[in-house]
Amino acid sequence: MDPVTFEVVDPATLSVVATMRDMGIAEAVGAVDAASAAFRSWSRTPPRRRSEILYRAFELMIRDRDDLAELISRENGKSLTDAAGEVTYAAEFFRWFAEEAVRPGGDFGEPPAGGTRTLVTHRPVGVAALVTPWNFPAAMITRKIGPALAAGCTAVVKPAAETPLTALAIAALLAEAGLPDGVITVVTTTDSSGVVGAWLDDERVRKISFTGSTAVGRVLLRHAADRVVNSSMELGGNAPFIVADDADLEAAVAGAMIAKFRNGGQACTAANRFYAHTSIASAFVARFGAAVAELTVGPASTGAAIGPLISAAALRRVTRTVDEAVAAGARISHRAALPDAPGHFYPPTVLVDVPADAAILREEIFGPVAAITTWSTDEELLELVNDSEYGLAAYVFSGDLARALRLGEAIDAGMVGINRGLVSDPSAPFGGVKQSGLGREGAREGLREFQETRYLSVDWPG
Repeated sequence: MDPVTFEVVDPATLSVVATMRDMGIAEAVGAVDAASAAFRSWSRTPPRRRSEILYRAFELMIRDRDDLAELISRENGKSLTDAAGEVTYAAEFFRWFAEEAVRPGGDFGEPPAGGTRTLVTHRPVGVAALVTPWNFPAAMITRKIGPALAAGCTAVVKPAAETPLTALAIAALLAEAGLPDGVITVVTTTDSSGVVGAWLDDERVRKISFTGSTAVGRVLLRHAADRVVNSSMELGGNAPFIVADDADLEAAVAGAMIAKFRNGGQACTAANRFYAHTSIASAFVARFGAAVAELTVGPASTGAAIGPLISAAALRRVTRTVDEAVAAGARISHRAALPDAPGHFYPPTVLVDVPADAAILREEIFGPVAAITTWSTDEELLELVNDSEYGLAAYVFSGDLARALRLGEAIDAGMVGINRGLVSDPSAPFGGVKQSGLGREGAREGLREFQETRYLSVDWPG
């Protein structure tokens, strides 16, 4: 009997890129079998050797950057410029955690009462289940695999069904770099709930790291609670982008173009709600709108800056969200042109006169739409900005650094860009507060997510 398969479709051309085996629960359990069998050996592999493999994987990704970028563009639809930038960014997680692997940390101390010594160590948590989204198919994989391998964990990986090819390509590069069989296994499937559910039910799986929607994250956390599985969740966002009255408008526009339109707005850190001070709102909209209207939209092969949305369902959702905002009183001030192409394209759009209570300001747009409203005082601004269940990223542009820092510290967000439109960096702890998730990725904190801390209390006669 032929195995069940599914198709990977290019959202820019609607052509079939590849046909994949649609794995199920049996394959999911088999992946855990392999990871569990490999764990004892891998966890005892010297940190230097784990580091060397990760660094070699970094070098191989840079070597194959163009090929990987083309692959990402084909299955994800993003522009080649965006895709190449993602590959470089993704590779840096392997380099960063290659360096962290040889610095596992620890502590030694004397308790206040004396008579003993406390020896603190860190050890790998065990087999990890890594679940990644389609919007950054390389970076979301390496941001999890890097620290897992550095810590000495083995892992089972479920990439999004829309973009499994990049995950398989990275797994192949890790094998070329010298990673032993079974340490990483990729499961391609359309049965996300069945596969991930089987992992959470398996007593050998001691960690889940998920990136995706808040709604799915809540479901997984409830399931993980049954066995008290160590959980990291990078969930939804609704990032505010603040332009103060003393901001450098040229810099603000440049930052807004990155924060909003990176990957066509399909990013959890994407600027969603734009708050322009009343005194500069018209000037900001004019400059920003002009830049948006000049954006080129189309397949990556045409050199366009903005690619398609990931699916027909995503296109319908973004269209409905904008239509509802306009019906509520918002106005389209600027829009880019659409290509004569069959893909799931939506025109980059600027909305103004958006009512403060409009749904578009409360929901994650996940598309190339900027909704702009205005404010007058810092107190009013912070009330508007923090009136959200999300708290992942935020952006503040102000010519007064002290003011920008005060605003940044008052915003309920895990990450704040001050006079810049990009917050992600492998050396920084990525993550949010409130309904935007639990735990951090990147930096030393990212390694700790895959480690358990323990201590030995040693009798120490005086």
